[in-house]
Amino acid sequence: MTAYVADLLSDTLTRPTRAMRDAMASAEVGDDVFGEDPTVRALEQRVAGLLGHEDGLFTPTGSLANQLGMRLHVAPGQEVVADQNAHVVRAELGAAAAFSGITSRTWPSVRGRLEPSGPMSLVTTGVGPYQVETALVVVENTHNFGGGTVQPLEAIRDVRAATSAVGVAMHLDGARLWNAHVASGVSLADYGREFDTVSVCLSKGLGAPVGSVLVGSAARMAEARVWRKRYGAGMRQVGILAAAGLHALDHHLERLADDHARAARFAAACAEAAPGSVVASTVETNIVVLDVGAAGWTAAAFVAALLEHGVRTYAVGPAAVRLVWHLDVDDAGTEAAVDAATAVLRAVPPTP
Repeated sequence: MTAYVADLLSDTLTRPTRAMRDAMASAEVGDDVFGEDPTVRALEQRVAGLLGHEDGLFTPTGSLANQLGMRLHVAPGQEVVADQNAHVVRAELGAAAAFSGITSRTWPSVRGRLEPSGPMSLVTTGVGPYQVETALVVVENTHNFGGGTVQPLEAIRDVRAATSAVGVAMHLDGARLWNAHVASGVSLADYGREFDTVSVCLSKGLGAPVGSVLVGSAARMAEARVWRKRYGAGMRQVGILAAAGLHALDHHLERLADDHARAARFAAACAEAAPGSVVASTVETNIVVLDVGAAGWTAAAFVAALLEHGVRTYAVGPAAVRLVWHLDVDDAGTEAAVDAATAVLRAVPPTP
């Protein structure tokens, strides 16, 4: 395994702590397909309660949790609407169309921030055989490709009121909802209750090795359990993994504030070194997206230059580079990333 002074490629890179491994090793388990794994049920019910819903379903991945959530609400040939950089339309490889026959349309956004006029300009209902019927609005919080943007609760409530009036459901891709909760102080339940279904990820900032949870009504989760098996994701003694999620909720939730502070420190340094590369005040959580084109760099060249300093990052566009803080990047790693990034931003880019 390559050693980096700061591996900021993603918060999916976290490795289980010793205490988390101990919790996994001692987990009580059973056969989850038969509903007999007590640790899984404890996790599902705990997450559902935190988010203000009746029940939950443990899934191997966040993408599967999102796909199940969409499948519950959208019939083949109907549509889901989401913003143009939403994970469900940009990074799940067309799964909604491939698995469920779902079509999609998108609205433009700035840094992924939800404005109620965006989705409601697309929602189409009551059109009979003439146009595609909208069945679902998906909101992502925090917004990954937007740079960790926290969605305003009032905007969510406005969309909820408008969609409820026309019978359209809402799903929250809350892969990093934990970060939104810690950054904003809004309770998880206040976010969760505005949606028919919510997916949350355990293997990003919370540091579990695997797993997400989908929550909703008991009836919807019973249906999702059938579709999970149908998609080939029925699991057996998976309490070993669910125990990691329970440990993460107990020990890794509030420390997300440390990741946010380190990301803000990095953004402020880059904004000073290369004005226009980032607006530091917009960095709300653990993700920083740098516009390296403002300093004359391409994303590929900048990523390669940082790698020479032992800092790994991710190009998310021709001139955009994403850096994500997590529990395996401490203050020393952050300072190393600051030193490397500011030096590169001030340097003369290579000639193409």
